[in-house]
Amino acid sequence: MTAGFWRPVEGCVLVEVRLTPKSAADRIEGVVAASDGSLRLKARVRAVPEDGKANKAVEQLLAKALGVPKSAVSIVAGHAARSKTLRVDGDPASIGAALERLAE
Repeated sequence: MTAGFWRPVEGCVLVEVRLTPKSAADRIEGVVAASDGSLRLKARVRAVPEDGKANKAVEQLLAKALGVPKSAVSIVAGHAARSKTLRVDGDPASIGAALERLAE
């Protein structure tokens, strides 16, 4: 089952994320609805959105939260936007279960 902000693809999961850079702390704050009604995982990072620093920080934050290697998480869309699509390589069932726990 998907919570609407992630979807399984062969060998990986695609996760829709709403990123807020320059925050007080690095954290994941559950799920938020976008203006178009789609759901996104809400993430905050301390890094600034310059030279890919915030993108790198959100990749590391999600990897740590899911318990996967940093190299397993990459941004595939939205490099210069707050709404991003991240790819998480690995078993879709176990990654999906971990994502569902983050959404609670």
